[in-house]
Amino acid sequence: MADDTLALSEKDLCQWDLLDRFRQRLLDPSGPARLHPSWSHPRRRAQYADYLSLFLFGLFNPVVKTMRALCAASQLERVRRAVCTQSLSLGSFSEAQHLVEPAALEKIFGELVAQVPGPVPAEPRAAWQQWFARDSSLFAALPRMSWALYGGGRAGAKNNAVRLHLSFHLLDDKPARAQITPGQSCERKVWRTDWQAGAAYVGDCYFAEDYAAFGQLEERGCRYVLRLCDKAVVNVVEELPASAAERAAGVTRQAWARLGWRASRQSARVRVVWIALAAGGELRLVTHVGPEELSAAEVGLLYRRRWQIECFFRWVKCLLDCRHWLAESERGVTIQLYLALIASVLLQLAMGQRPNKRLLELIQMYQLGWASLAELLAGVAREEAAAARRKKTK
Repeated sequence: MADDTLALSEKDLCQWDLLDRFRQRLLDPSGPARLHPSWSHPRRRAQYADYLSLFLFGLFNPVVKTMRALCAASQLERVRRAVCTQSLSLGSFSEAQHLVEPAALEKIFGELVAQVPGPVPAEPRAAWQQWFARDSSLFAALPRMSWALYGGGRAGAKNNAVRLHLSFHLLDDKPARAQITPGQSCERKVWRTDWQAGAAYVGDCYFAEDYAAFGQLEERGCRYVLRLCDKAVVNVVEELPASAAERAAGVTRQAWARLGWRASRQSARVRVVWIALAAGGELRLVTHVGPEELSAAEVGLLYRRRWQIECFFRWVKCLLDCRHWLAESERGVTIQLYLALIASVLLQLAMGQRPNKRLLELIQMYQLGWASLAELLAGVAREEAAAARRKKTK
């Protein structure tokens, strides 16, 4: 079967200044302090910045979606001028995944995230504005990626998956810290390695099953709001009053309590907030922060805002289409997911927001030459106006 990627023409592939911004970051003298010795070998054709820039180009561009397509695109003069300085062979591209340290991309990701300006808060001292949603998401891997073997398939069948662990800033609506592991890695164990003194986390019920973590988080100076699972046993120590405003926000009860049915294994003293759900039933949220610092209504608001991280996972999977692996080793997959996060931050830096599906389609139309720069800017202005209208109606 002939490889139709060789039929790509230069007009199908447009350079974008975001790629140049990324490439300059790679070439910055203050960038990666130590590269693999193979990058300096005189016979190596693929260079560090060329490989990663071409990799990122594949995530941005709507035409090239495979390793073969990227290598074919590198033969085009304009791609070599704007993205990589030389054409890459399949062997060079495949081998390069083993020579890049993910820590270097983690550093670039952190530097770019710090540049994303957050919105000016309406209430500068509101407690929820410095919190991070914590969660992870599975990305399906290929059967031959044995390192990602994960026994969570349908009907107990084994499958393969990669897990992206993320801390997501709720106010700035941006990813803050990330770790990539095989799918079977425990979310709570990975989360423990990422605890930062003074940080504040919002998580789902899986994180609340480890009662020992409550006291340990408090010792580290961390705050938390976690959802209790339905089977959690709550032993009320002291009832707390709920104001009229809190009851209007759905709060039905709050109390200091200890969790667990066995006295010898009960949790540290925590505060539990009960919130009625519109569809029926109730939500139980746990925190160690007192009502004088964080009201029960704010506890509920924090957990509702946790949904932002779920939307971000969906954005990465569906809009960036980060479900086809250009590299299959553990390091190669880690590189691809870090580059996907970097792509999301670059788009947010360029557009002032993370583009939705329509806006991302318009960006790709601009890349392909079907939309002019004026039409792209008009589309961005329309989305900004629509976002402002939605904000007013909230």
